[in-house]
Formats: sequence, C-alpha cells, structure tokens
Amino acid sequence: MTDAPVLTLRGIGKDYGRTVAVDAVDLELRRGEFVSFLGPSGSGKTTTLMMIAGLQTPSRGEMLLQGRDLGPVPPYRRNIGVVFQNYALFPHLSVAANVAFPLQMRRVGRTEMARRVGETLALVGLPDHGARLPAQLSGGQQQRVALARALVYQPPLLLMDEPLGALDKKLREQLQLEISRLHRELGITVLYVTHDQEEALVMSDRIAVFNDGRIEQIGRPQELYEHPASRFVAGFVGESSFIVGRVTSAAANRVAIETAHGMLCGHPATSLAPGDAAVLAVRPERVGISEEAAGGDRNVVHARLVEVIYLGQSRKFMAALPNGEIITGLLPIALAADDLAPGQTVDLTWRASECTILPDH
Repeated sequence: MTDAPVLTLRGIGKDYGRTVAVDAVDLELRRGEFVSFLGPSGSGKTTTLMMIAGLQTPSRGEMLLQGRDLGPVPPYRRNIGVVFQNYALFPHLSVAANVAFPLQMRRVGRTEMARRVGETLALVGLPDHGARLPAQLSGGQQQRVALARALVYQPPLLLMDEPLGALDKKLREQLQLEISRLHRELGITVLYVTHDQEEALVMSDRIAVFNDGRIEQIGRPQELYEHPASRFVAGFVGESSFIVGRVTSAAANRVAIETAHGMLCGHPATSLAPGDAAVLAVRPERVGISEEAAGGDRNVVHARLVEVIYLGQSRKFMAALPNGEIITGLLPIALAADDLAPGQTVDLTWRASECTILPDH
C-alpha cells in the first residue's frame, strides 16, 4: 500500500433546500486501503458515497479520483465499482452474463471476457454457477455475483453501500471474512458504508465516524475504540458508560473530575482545563466488581445491581449509581460470581488509565 491517494475529498457538501445532509467532508483514501463510513441513519455516509459514485451531485467541494476531477464525469465514465445492498442484478440474465455486462460496455473481446468472468466467479466462490439465473441463488450467492460484477473490470476504487445488510447474522459474518480476504489478495481500494460498528471494526483499516453530516473522527479501529475523541464516538463505536462531572485538575496524561460519586480520574481525549464540564467514558470490559478498597490508579464507585445477564462466555451486568446513572460491566464467566443478583450493593472499579475523559457537549 502506497501513500498516493486514490480518492481525495475536499470540503464535499450536499444540501437539500435548507437541510444540510453532508457538510464539509475531507478525506484521502490511499491505494489498497479499506475505509468504512460508519454512522447512524441520516448521518450523511450514504449520501457521501453516492456523490463519489456520481449518483448525487455535490452542492460544493471537490472530488478527485487518481488526481482526476470527478465533477464533470458522468457515473458510467468514472470507472468505479459499486455494490448495493439490494444486489441490483438483471433477473433475466445468467450469472455469467450479469458479471460480463460491464466488460461488454467496455467492448472487451469475447475470449478475454470469458476468461475474466470465469476467474472472477472462481474468486468469489461461484465457479460452477455461471449458467444459473439470479432467482436460483441464495441471498449470499446473489451478493457474491454483485461483488464479482463490480470486480471483473478491475476498477481503481470499489464502493460498497451496506452490502450485507439484508443477510442473516451467520452469513453476514462469513461474507465479512470473504470480502476481507478479497481485499487482501487483490490489493483493491474499498470504501464501505455500514451502520454496524462490529462490522466496521472487523473489516476496516480506518473508520470514518459520521454524525450530523460530518466526520466526527477518523482513525484505525483500535484508535477509535480505545481513544474516542467525543462522547458520540465513545457511545457509537462499541459500548460505553458515562459519568458527568467537572474538571478539577488537568495534565497531559491524566485528568481529575469531581462527580456526584466523588473524584474520578482518566486519560484526556483532548485538552481540558479546570472548570470545564466533562464526562468520563468507560468500556464494559474494563469495569470490575471489587470486594476490597481500591487505591492507586483505580477509580471506585458504589452502585446497586439492577440486571445480570448470562451470555455464555461472560456475564453482563447493569448497575445504578445513587443519582440514577447506569454503569454496564462485562465479566468473563470464570471471574463472575454465581451469586450476582439484582438488588445487591457493590463497588465498581476500573483503572484510570483505561477510561477516557471527554468534553461534555
């Protein structure tokens, strides 16, 4: 993977009347990179992808594909592969004919076309399905055909708009691994839209988290999970519990906040100053139940268990703090006491170095 950008977005925006659907999105997508747009419905991620594909017209900004301005280029001349959630296959054409269609539009010769179609169907695990019609395939197989059709002409960029959203969980997980394998083997550049944060974490080199038409944060999956830059990212990428407070002291690697439950410490996500409104975010797997007084680097709060859920390999619990704030924890089954039950009063504890202090806005 080189540093030369395949795709560059500069200040891309889209308005519908007075409604701003996408506002000032900047992005560079490097060759061979897999980047996911992650966000809730209406956050602007699909609209941004559609502008790149040429199916929506930007209200402002600039888009470059391999250095070429995409603004005046119609969709069919952008040489971008697109895979949709609804497959968009031609029902009257065979699988092989569906895959061959973009090659026919590019006037590729018959011999070369047959070779490429055969190789691509084998690549997606459908080497013997060329003569079938789409209606004779399962949903997962139809999505593989749609993927083959987008790959067969070897585009410099592949766009995927929630392509696995219509599939059941087990098949979705299987195809996640298949798409990741193809990405590695072919070195293709992928821009992938999803609202499923687990899917984005599993598949992506980087994730751009969308909120209200803007990219709230972009980074590697581990970076977003361990070091969220905002309360929205902390709550949307994975699961977090929040405790509000006000900053009493701030250093480069440690911030203390005064809360309704006493003084708590954590790692700052951004620059904070004494007096700032702040919120502590902690992941469930970091929260433990302590039978001894915590000290040193550990935070401790008193709480009452309101729910205990058996998940097989772990137990998940929800505990209410005296002011009603809820803390969620996740204990490996080997460490979870069998007598945990709603109504118990417990001490919850976690390391200050394993939680994040964020601005509360």
